[in-house]
Amino acid sequence: MRQVLAILGLLLGGLCVPSAARASLSERALAALITPPLQLGTHDPSLPIWTLLDGGGAMIGYVFETRDLAPLPGFSGSPINMLVTMDKSGTFLGVKVLDQNEPVFVDGLGPGPMNEFVRQYAGKSVASNIKVGNSHESGERRESANTYVDGVTKATASTRIMNETILAAALRVARERLAGVAPRTAARPRRNLRQVMDWAGLVRAGMMGHLHLTNRQAEAAFAGTKLASLTSGADPDGLFIDLWFADIGVPTIADALLDAEGRRRVAEHVDSYEEPVLVLANGSASITGENFVRNSVPDLLSARQQGFPVNLRDADVEAEFAPGVPKFDQSLVLRIDTRLGFDPSAPWSLALRVSRDLGVLDPAPAAHDFPVEYRLPAKWFEAPVERQDRPVWMAAWADRAPELAALAALLAGLAMVLARPARLVAPPRRLMAFRLGFLAVTLGVVGWYGQGQLSIVNLLAVEKAALAGGNLAFMLQDPVTVLLGLFTLGALAAWGRGTFCGWLCPFGALQELLSWPARALGLPERRVPWRWHRRLLRVKYAVLAVLLVAAPLSPALADRLVEVEPFKTAITLIFVRHWPFVLYAAAVLLPSLVVYKAYCRYLCPLGAGLALLGRLGRSGWIARRAECGTPCQLCAVRCRYQAIDRAGRIDYAECFQCLDCVAIHDDRATCVPLVLADKRARLPASQAVAQEDCHAPQP
Repeated sequence: MRQVLAILGLLLGGLCVPSAARASLSERALAALITPPLQLGTHDPSLPIWTLLDGGGAMIGYVFETRDLAPLPGFSGSPINMLVTMDKSGTFLGVKVLDQNEPVFVDGLGPGPMNEFVRQYAGKSVASNIKVGNSHESGERRESANTYVDGVTKATASTRIMNETILAAALRVARERLAGVAPRTAARPRRNLRQVMDWAGLVRAGMMGHLHLTNRQAEAAFAGTKLASLTSGADPDGLFIDLWFADIGVPTIADALLDAEGRRRVAEHVDSYEEPVLVLANGSASITGENFVRNSVPDLLSARQQGFPVNLRDADVEAEFAPGVPKFDQSLVLRIDTRLGFDPSAPWSLALRVSRDLGVLDPAPAAHDFPVEYRLPAKWFEAPVERQDRPVWMAAWADRAPELAALAALLAGLAMVLARPARLVAPPRRLMAFRLGFLAVTLGVVGWYGQGQLSIVNLLAVEKAALAGGNLAFMLQDPVTVLLGLFTLGALAAWGRGTFCGWLCPFGALQELLSWPARALGLPERRVPWRWHRRLLRVKYAVLAVLLVAAPLSPALADRLVEVEPFKTAITLIFVRHWPFVLYAAAVLLPSLVVYKAYCRYLCPLGAGLALLGRLGRSGWIARRAECGTPCQLCAVRCRYQAIDRAGRIDYAECFQCLDCVAIHDDRATCVPLVLADKRARLPASQAVAQEDCHAPQP
């Protein structure tokens, strides 16, 4: 149990930097990567960066490796190292991948998509809100105040980490070396300072930001362009936007704008390190945009402080207002993470973006930001406090909240079934229908759609993190895998390996589902002779041992060896991969057509690891009778996994929890001891005694 709790602690730990990082490139190696006429300059004495020179020797920017400045662990557990060149204004000149061990890019999709991903940064500014999106977002959100780079399908977690790594390293250089330095520590509102005020009092005191635009004023921003007067039919003096905003992290402002229920809701949805901002608006203009999704980044609102972007995110709160607050058509509670350098006591601005385009005639949009400066008196804040770095995984969990809720419901339902399986197993057809339906969901929804396939790569990442003195917080970038992993750890303690291997493994589900058409086509199912079965069970443990040894000694070799597991090919990439990998996956699946789930039973290193961890948990939870094994062999004969020996004992390390033996145990028409007991109960007493005498042991 200690080992299970240790792994759980690693999963939930804070973000730590692995201590074993490779040395930076030498000056000669670094100079060879600079594209002429640019050239490498001198090394900075206080930061791990180099100056970048133009062809004439003038300093135009900086060169640095992300591993030196922001060694965030990638999905493999090792940092993704990239070379970044940036000019003195904070514009990226280029990004190159130097070193990476991301499973999906090593042999899955290959390095090509990763290289295409980083090429998108050229020409973008560190001062913009760069977000990882997709082609749809990039095309449909042209009016957005954010800058989107296309992600890579099947590699969402890895590309998010790459984006966070690039921006974290670049922002560190920008704050140290470029103009417009962002605050490093944040003040916080004084909780014990309150003053009774109302809406009018806040306005008089300058504690409300305000933007008021008529249609005429909005159109004036596009004067002299072909996009001017697109709304000329509207009343020129009509209201375009009347926008008010305020920092409701300050108790006096919150008391004046929100009632008790509203303040409770904000406190419930906003963390202690986040500053909540209330935005109210009337008028024909939207403050969110057509594609706005709750708990996401708004497209039409942006914030800046001392030249750098401030990350805004919807708090998903429906505000309840205090008496006297005017009525508004639109309201939004935003949250700002102060750990990114935002200081609520320093001046900052909120801007509304107004965009125009000619549609299909000319899809290139024009946009204009209308910023409003905002600053509160220093008396409302305490002295700055040191903040931790922002977790890079928070956006991933927010974006996938509906999927995670559905997965949690699925896992809760499975736990209820395993806790009381007797309700499901009678009649047998109910168990069959439930199992087939559940496995179809596991394969199609959890695996192919949700990409929730636990892998030996996850287990090796635990090992590498433990040896390097780090943890697995980087895995939080893949919330589906984390949720499945946490449930599997709990299930190991309660029921053993079979919960995941028998119900939640998409590749295992694929094998089991393939066996049904194989039987329908007349292919016979073969049982492995018992002596060979016991020997073959050891193979997966040998494969696991090889991988555990190779991972710390030769990560590159381990990245190749993990291909013994065909999960990446069959589930992550859905067989869209180079033909040798597809051929191997097919070769692994073929034996399962005649030997039930052959790969899971004999070769899977993840199954071996879970079987070992499962030995730390509870066994004996499947009900047995004294007659099981002697004389009754029915369960042992019918167990397709051969997890029940001739003595009737269940090997929980090899049990996949199909519940067939549970169904037999509770079925009075099938279980031999129950059938005999019922038969004796129907006989006259004299015959029953005689029958018992016949079955009595002979001297």
